[in-house]
Amino acid sequence: MTKKRSQPAQRRPRKDALRNRERILEVAKEAFTRFGADASLDDIAKQAGVGAGTLYRHFPTRDALIEAVYKSEVEKMAAAERTFAETMAPVDALRAWMLLFVDHIAAKQIIAPALNSVVGGSSKLYEGSRGLIQGAIDALVKRAIKSGDIRKDLDAFDLLRALIGVSHVTAGPDWKQSARRLVDILIAGSRPAK
Repeated sequence: MTKKRSQPAQRRPRKDALRNRERILEVAKEAFTRFGADASLDDIAKQAGVGAGTLYRHFPTRDALIEAVYKSEVEKMAAAERTFAETMAPVDALRAWMLLFVDHIAAKQIIAPALNSVVGGSSKLYEGSRGLIQGAIDALVKRAIKSGDIRKDLDAFDLLRALIGVSHVTAGPDWKQSARRLVDILIAGSRPAK
């Protein structure tokens, strides 16, 4: 009879390692936004205040870093839903989250060339994020419907579809201001009829 060898327990990352990782992600997002997928990883490490070895220990490849930046942004969107729901009135939380989503779309448009450079394309990356985004807006819309602030027949996906549609017309310099106005129009149109 053979004994099963137990797996070593996973150690929790040190606080400084977590801070380094988060700082690298912040700097990388800015770099990919400004310079695209070809942003210098050495410059990202310097800007983050870490050595190249630290960057590569967390993100062994450029693709791994690009994916992590995108995933981090989507996770922030999901976390924002919970924070807004806990701290704001239902319709205000929905509006704030939709405005944050507009910012996400703007960043995604800029970082899209970097995302598309990921081996195998970005579709797998987007597929994984779809559930988090859909879950966040679903929860906010259900809460706003329950409070009576939003009409009962509103489908959260309708709001999401409208916002995503805006992302296909981002050519103008005032795109973001226009998209933010659209959020207010969508909220106003989602109110119950009087």
